[in-house]
Amino acid sequence: MPKAVDLIIQQAMERGEFDDLPGKGKPIDLTAYFDTPEEVRIAYALLKSADILPEEAALLKDIARLKDELDSCEDESKRKKLHKAIELSRMKFNMLMERRKSR
Repeated sequence: MPKAVDLIIQQAMERGEFDDLPGKGKPIDLTAYFDTPEEVRIAYALLKSADILPEEAALLKDIARLKDELDSCEDESKRKKLHKAIELSRMKFNMLMERRKSR
């Protein structure tokens, strides 16, 4: 007897819920994965299992949160502070990416 998750997936397949997924029928491109050094992949896997985000992911998450806050903000002075915070986080992210490229 199939496990509960297998049964749910099988039922979703029968309903055609996976029919329109992007890349259907095409091989998965794992080039970027295998181009990443094994020790980096292991480190990221450990961080993920410990529920710790890499710095760049944390910055992107923070930028998204600030944008959401900005969208719902009506106070002009707070909007200016949010804009500054978004720009600061973007600058930190860009600097981090530049440092990683130069390594």
